[in-house]
Amino acid sequence: MEADTVLEVRSLSVQFGAFAALRDVSFRVRRGEALAIIGPNGAGKTVLFRSLLGLQPHTGEVRWQSGVKVGYVPQKLLVPRDAPITVREFFLLKSPRFWRPPATFTAHFGHELALVGLSESVLPRPLAALSGGEMQRILIAWAMLKHPDVLLLDEPTAGVDIGFEESLYGMIHEVQVQRGTALILISHDLTVVYRYAQNVLCLNKRTTCQGPPALVLNAETLAQTYGEAGYYQHEHGT
Repeated sequence: MEADTVLEVRSLSVQFGAFAALRDVSFRVRRGEALAIIGPNGAGKTVLFRSLLGLQPHTGEVRWQSGVKVGYVPQKLLVPRDAPITVREFFLLKSPRFWRPPATFTAHFGHELALVGLSESVLPRPLAALSGGEMQRILIAWAMLKHPDVLLLDEPTAGVDIGFEESLYGMIHEVQVQRGTALILISHDLTVVYRYAQNVLCLNKRTTCQGPPALVLNAETLAQTYGEAGYYQHEHGT
């Protein structure tokens, strides 16, 4: 593995009985790079994330750089309306001691919240009372608490309005620039891919294209990835 490589994947395949969810996928991610993963529904994007996180049995090789810290932002977190957990308590789930957390740990709360455009006034609020946009910001702040080297984002703006989507991706980009955090991003929005990703991996159970967006995203590769009907349009909330 090269010194600047934080993740190397070789010939990764996932099989569910007779069904091949992924076939022979290979790529690498360098420190500070943003890799966008695109493809239609059912292409294996979330299966790939689960494999990278060690949650999905697979063949092939997933090699993380020694000592690398990985953060994960899910597409959404469903919290029951009566769940008795506040934002502060949610953050403390990452602490080595929940009831008596180290001051050095809790001191990070304000900084991470500011990074996503929130103040510490949100800490006592119940998670279930947050709006969709606030919840996505909290999930990103939570993932950033221990300053991961790599951040995995599974469609973090699905279901939010288009104005908020733009500001959220701007925040994520600032994290990449300021901290040198590598990003692996699942997205259906090609505008986001062109604007923020240095490389793109096109999936439809196998790799259909790979490289800088401006070089590899064209009519031919999009047809191979999404089919002749065209690529999937991202659905925004209202």
